Amino acid sequence: MKSASLLTLACLLGSAAFMVCAQDGEVRNRVVIVENVKFDYAQVLNVEPVFQTLRATRTEEHCEPVSTRTLAPVNVTGEEPQEDKGRFGRFMDSVRSIFKREDGTTEEGAPLVEAPAANNGPLLTRDCRIIPVGREFRRPIAYDVDYVYKGTKYRSRLPEDPGNRLKIRVSITPWTGAEPGSAANP
Repeated sequence: MKSASLLTLACLLGSAAFMVCAQDGEVRNRVVIVENVKFDYAQVLNVEPVFQTLRATRTEEHCEPVSTRTLAPVNVTGEEPQEDKGRFGRFMDSVRSIFKREDGTTEEGAPLVEAPAANNGPLLTRDCRIIPVGREFRRPIAYDVDYVYKGTKYRSRLPEDPGNRLKIRVSITPWTGAEPGSAANP
């Protein structure tokens, strides 16, 4: 008995679903509307690049320049500065250098003692410190293009600059009335 009642219930539900499908099948839903497409060219009026800004920071060594005009002269060679001795002083120095030996003594046997180099002069040191330096990079990521086609102005964002003319896709589809699910007609 249960199987007969279940069979009857299944038949009733199946017939109700069939009747709902038959009532909803209008003529406009069974016809496939073909889109008419052609390609044409529009005149470009203006192109504005859209930039992406990237910011980066890195550290650099920044040194203040040292002015040598304010410092005393520095003895770089290690020799004592010589005053202008005149002709006779220069002659005596050249004669004395002839009688020097390889071991640093003179002919009389007395060792030559040279004065140590005086490092009295100030050292040139740079005033350096590490500072962060900000960098900014701009690169175009898109282009806002204003163009006109058959007297109507349009604006689109494109991935590259199109130049003077823009190839466009023109699509025409007939209007068949209100679309399913919409409450009002335009």
